[in-house]
Amino acid sequence: MTEFKRRLRRGDPVTGQWLSIGDPTVAELCGRDADFVVIDTEHAQTDVEAVADAARAVEAASDGAAATLARVAWNDPVRVKRVLDTGVSGVLVPMVETAEEAREAVEAVRYPPEGVRGIAGSRANDYGRDLAAAVEDGGEELVTVVQVETERAVGNARDIAAVEGIDALLVGPADLSASLDVFGAYESARFREAVTEVLDAAHGVDTPVGTLATTVEEIDLWADYGYDYQLVGVDAGYVAAGVERATDAYEDAMGE
Repeated sequence: MTEFKRRLRRGDPVTGQWLSIGDPTVAELCGRDADFVVIDTEHAQTDVEAVADAARAVEAASDGAAATLARVAWNDPVRVKRVLDTGVSGVLVPMVETAEEAREAVEAVRYPPEGVRGIAGSRANDYGRDLAAAVEDGGEELVTVVQVETERAVGNARDIAAVEGIDALLVGPADLSASLDVFGAYESARFREAVTEVLDAAHGVDTPVGTLATTVEEIDLWADYGYDYQLVGVDAGYVAAGVERATDAYEDAMGE
């Protein structure tokens, strides 16, 4: 078991960075001091080649200390297989609502006989040099995190978290709040009750739960909620915030 997977499963407060731009320079900057990164392929324009380049950049910047997870566009074994072949440390699977769907995610990550992942030489196994060892391991070293993003998933959180091979849950705050008809109202009673239900259910089977923060205020709020780990920001958000700060500073200076 890798050190990151061990720390994640223990519920250590690991720190992540969300990568949506897909450029290796940005990945290098964000990944240097992170425990892990998530390279998004669901809503970002990131393709498989960009995932591989971002993974290389993060590995180089962190001397291999930071884990690289790829968020796939859907709970689909073909999409999972494609990103895993780039050599990332694992996957984040969106919109998982049932234990059966969680098992399907695990099976997509694992080689036969435990799973359904196709076998081939790739960057993940040193282009075939370590293929036999990778197949023998079966994919056990890889990290599998699934997202809780709907009211239905909240109700099934304990069963999802208890699936063997699920290393952690990650609450998607935007989608979950929309599902609850309180979009963006992260301090509302309905949203807080749902998150508390997920936390209690997952902790009951010793599965950690994390989430994504997009502001400093959200980092504090999620810590208050009791999440085990956080992704503390988004690369595109950092760029946008920097542009806004510089523009505001210029306008203030010229106005004076």
